[in-house]
Amino acid sequence: MTDSGTATGTTYDLVILGGGSGGYAAGLRAATLGLSVALVEKDKVGGTCLHRGCIPTKALLHAAEVADSAREGEQFGVRTTLEGVDMGGVNKYKDGVVDRLFKGLQGQLKARGITVIEGEGRLTSPTTVQVGDTTYTGRNVVLASGSYSKSLPGLELDGRRVIASEHALTLDRVPESAVILGGGVIGVEFASAWTSFGTKVTIVEALPRLVPAEDADSSKTLERAFRKRKIGFKTGTRFESVEVVDDGVRVTVAGGEVIEAEVLLVAVGRGPNTAGLGYEEAGVALDRGFVTVDATLQTSVPGVYAVGDIVPGLQLAHRGFQQGIFVAEQIAGLAPTPIDETGIPRVTYSEPEVASVGLTEEQAREKYGEVEVLNYNLGGNGKSQILKTAGFVKLVRAKDGAVAGLHMVGSRVGELIGEAQLIYNWEAYPADVAPLVHAHPTQNEALGEAHLALAGKPLHFHD
Repeated sequence: MTDSGTATGTTYDLVILGGGSGGYAAGLRAATLGLSVALVEKDKVGGTCLHRGCIPTKALLHAAEVADSAREGEQFGVRTTLEGVDMGGVNKYKDGVVDRLFKGLQGQLKARGITVIEGEGRLTSPTTVQVGDTTYTGRNVVLASGSYSKSLPGLELDGRRVIASEHALTLDRVPESAVILGGGVIGVEFASAWTSFGTKVTIVEALPRLVPAEDADSSKTLERAFRKRKIGFKTGTRFESVEVVDDGVRVTVAGGEVIEAEVLLVAVGRGPNTAGLGYEEAGVALDRGFVTVDATLQTSVPGVYAVGDIVPGLQLAHRGFQQGIFVAEQIAGLAPTPIDETGIPRVTYSEPEVASVGLTEEQAREKYGEVEVLNYNLGGNGKSQILKTAGFVKLVRAKDGAVAGLHMVGSRVGELIGEAQLIYNWEAYPADVAPLVHAHPTQNEALGEAHLALAGKPLHFHD
């Protein structure tokens, strides 16, 4: 059945329930380490991220950037106009990206001898997963069943007027207007893309600010940019009800205000896919639907591990990848270093982008008491001026200590997160980064300039 490891019949070194980011990463790494692997997936390998999340959403956002470039060409001396947005063409482009990556992933799994089992799996014991009438036995089992789009009690998704992100990605038209319930990453990204396409957007967020998990300065800067883009938002405002009418929705928020729009996008987060999969019956402990794990990602049942969105914490594909790799190495006896969740980079791919790693200023003050904070305004960065973007690079450190948090807002700053996460994870001091040469003119240079300033050697520094 497979050339790797010691599979016999339906018995494998590793049976993985779920073929999304965490599941397939565990499979690829385990196969590389010589373990036999069975990967159970009811839909398509690649999961939410590849088919209904990260990849198609970012393709949509790139199409939105192209629309903005066409609309705004004159400010760069280029006479362009935006004739309109063809959602059929956008979807064809988006789906093409997904399809190429999907085929590539299928090829990777086949090349490494991984047995992909199509069907809905259920954990029937600490060592067995049942798919249809067949039971597969794993010397170790990895739970990687992913997440689903949440709603609010009494708020039913109809896929037409009241929609979740997966429905929004398959719309055949650009909505004239939309209310987006939730100002976190998903809500902000769709607000940005739809606004670029010409939709009148209003975000409703119950917490006091947009992207509330980010540093307060990042939220403030994003909100300023959204106001400039005429993206409406109501923070500190609770949703009360929605009425579906012939031509759209009537959304009532706290205070009785009614907002009319063509669609309501519900973007209030994602819940763990663990119900009805046999986890609790097999002895796996859950907490509010999430699987609880130890530092090695092992569940309450020895030999059963969990990765990805079902594990409490950041619901990010790259976290799932790393957890999958970690578990495969743990099972293979390599004793990998546990993952520092705070060191996982975070990016919101709106316009402007928001990127961060490490502690927010508030978290750093709670942990260290006395901290040093530096905000480097992108007004001092040549490439940012060329791109006509505004924003900042913010550094947070314990007093006389290592850099504990890096926060960035601006066009394309998500591409800077690679160096930022190295700085945090290597516990670098500003003086360690200051001597490194950053190419000019690049936005990457802004990271270098910020560390120069925090090290007491400011160059192109703007308050």
